[in-house]
Order: sequence, then structure tokens, then C-alpha cells
Amino acid sequence: MTIETATGPLTVGQLAARAGVRTDTVRYYERAGLLPQPSRTDGDHRRYGPADVDRMLFIRGAQRLGLRLAEIRDLLVVRETGVCPCGPAEALLREHVAEIDREVARLAALRAELSGMIAGLADSSGSCPEPVPGTWRAADRHDTGSDRKGGDRDVLVLR
Repeated sequence: MTIETATGPLTVGQLAARAGVRTDTVRYYERAGLLPQPSRTDGDHRRYGPADVDRMLFIRGAQRLGLRLAEIRDLLVVRETGVCPCGPAEALLREHVAEIDREVARLAALRAELSGMIAGLADSSGSCPEPVPGTWRAADRHDTGSDRKGGDRDVLVLR
């Protein structure tokens, strides 16, 4: 999304449309301290300028990168000082990359566990024996060992 030159002050609806959010999101960002309090008309209607559009687009872009609102608020504070926010942004982004790596590893382990369950369910004889209570596996396919974390790998745990 690009910043279009405003021909005058924007309403909350116009700002929301330019940023691709709902009007209640704009109001929420104000309450959360991500947007400064806007100027008001005599009728108490909010009015925004090009800097507010820029700020909204920055917030939305940071959210797409997975940053939390508190982290975005911190970056906005640095950004407002006129100092390059690259250092703090780099640290935040590196932490998010580490979080993604941990989640990818968790999902890979889950995939392997599910694939093992599927392989355990596939029986060349075509029969499906009764499962051991609390597991998905049949008694003749039940492995009494535990996984490395000490849990029963035959128990399906939903989170």
C-alpha cells in the first residue's frame, strides 16, 4: 500500500481505508498508544494527516512480519526520535526468526509423530485390531517404549 497525497484532513474511515483496516482498529491503535490522539473538529470528529497514514502502514507492515503491538510501539518510539530504528528492529526480527525456527522444529517433530502413527495404522493384512486403551495403536503393534521426553508416544495429546 502506498501513501497517497491527502487533499485535506482524513476522517477515521478514510484513514482506515488507506491502511486496509477497520475503523475500530484505528480507534484501538489510538487507545493502545500506537497512534497519537488526532486533532478534532468542532463537532468532535477525528481528523488525520499523511503522517498518520504513514504510521498506520508502518504498523500494518510490522504486524505482517509477526511483531507484537508492544514491540511495534517500541519501534515507533525509536522511529520518532529520528534515530535509525535498524538496530532495535534487527534484534526483534532476529528473535522472531528464532521463534519461527523453534516452531518449524516443533511442527517437523509433530509431522514425524503423525507419520509414524499413520505407518503404525497401515497393516499389510488389511485387518484392524482393537486399540490399546488410551492409544491409537493395536495391542499387537503397541511399543512399550517411551519417547526421549519421557512421555508415552502412543498417546494422542490434543493441545
